[in-house]
Amino acid sequence: MIFTFSVIFVLGFFTLVIMFFKAKENNLTRNDLGFSNFPSSFGTLTIFFISDIHRRHLSDKLLNKIDQSVDLVIIGGDLMESGVPFSTVEENVRKLKKIAPTYFVWGNNDYEVDYHKLDSILIDQGVKILDNTAVSFESLTNEKINLLGVDDLKDDRDKLETALNDCSKNGFRILVSHNPDILNKVQDMHKISLILSGHTHGGQIRFFNIGLYEKGRVYKKPQSTILISNGYGTTQLPLRLGAPAEAHLITIRNG
Repeated sequence: MIFTFSVIFVLGFFTLVIMFFKAKENNLTRNDLGFSNFPSSFGTLTIFFISDIHRRHLSDKLLNKIDQSVDLVIIGGDLMESGVPFSTVEENVRKLKKIAPTYFVWGNNDYEVDYHKLDSILIDQGVKILDNTAVSFESLTNEKINLLGVDDLKDDRDKLETALNDCSKNGFRILVSHNPDILNKVQDMHKISLILSGHTHGGQIRFFNIGLYEKGRVYKKPQSTILISNGYGTTQLPLRLGAPAEAHLITIRNG
């Protein structure tokens, strides 16, 4: 009996150690996405997408894996949470800003802190906050890419129609929402080709591929394609299993 409990204890301890180090990984997931309506005059659009940083310090081990030029950096919410020093946020944002122009949408945990101060830091760092707003990029042949962002879904802060009204009527549309449940509000008439989101952490801890949420990946849905990230950090428990910590290097092309 003592031997059995000893074996269980040792196995449990080593499992926790593995889960702890899994949460500290720096995986860069590469997503190559083709859309028939993507404006060919842009060639390709490369996005570094990172969500759910939470308490982590952005590691150079991750950033050094970026081996090509990046057009946009998008922070998909939960840049921080209660207890995270604002100095950590500033350091992380400075690193991201060195890569490419940076955009941000609010996550639920971002509201656990003085979000007015977070807003001020992002603005001072030159980060564009997409809070129910949109920005457009135009090629030399007048084709457009529209980047829309909605606020977090909690307390009905998200205003998809407001973001849609803020963007060009024509062009390829990318929607960024921290919570993937925004998909339930997207309709065919909105002509949103791609949604980028996080929030779920891929379940964070999965046993036998079973978790509280589906593992992050690209899903082709009737109204849009959605990329749900496992996220870079963790919340509550600094542990992961079966849902690797990740950021994304997304290449979008016509095809």
